[in-house]
Amino acid sequence: MATGKKQAAGLSKFLSLVLRHKPEEIGLVLDAQGWASVDDLLEKAAAHGTVFTRDDLGHVVATSEKKRFSLSEDGRRIRAAQGHSVEVDLGLVPVVPPDVLYHGTAGRFLEAILAEGLKPGARQYVHLSPDVQTARAVGMRHGSPVILRVAAGALNRAGHPFFQAENGVWLTGPVPASFLERVA
Repeated sequence: MATGKKQAAGLSKFLSLVLRHKPEEIGLVLDAQGWASVDDLLEKAAAHGTVFTRDDLGHVVATSEKKRFSLSEDGRRIRAAQGHSVEVDLGLVPVVPPDVLYHGTAGRFLEAILAEGLKPGARQYVHLSPDVQTARAVGMRHGSPVILRVAAGALNRAGHPFFQAENGVWLTGPVPASFLERVA
């Protein structure tokens, strides 16, 4: 597979599927921390019709703006940085978040969010952004974006743990509506 922009995007989507949501689609096994053998990934992906090289994989990991994937120091294992719907323990330790974080979503979800709060849905955590621009980019993936300000500091002081993934995304459990405010 050549690693042009379009091919890299396709490989990134494939990796998201098998490293975050459905490793069983290709018979891949993730360990408890979400790691998979690169050799197994290459072999099982090829057996299911998605052929790419170790260099293609390294290119996607190194050049992805969102830094969704991590290679182990020895380059033998790979995992998604966050966003899992399969249960994994990324080994993240709770950290004190900034007072304010942001969440980007589509306008069609706003009424439910303001009534019920933010929920992880199929994922393990709610994903929050450090700034409005990042939240807007996330929200645009789902339609016309709406940006919510999250009172992360207050939520943390109320006993809700926060984590920060390797790629800078903030993670937490459900966010009650009382900690949310629409900003855009």
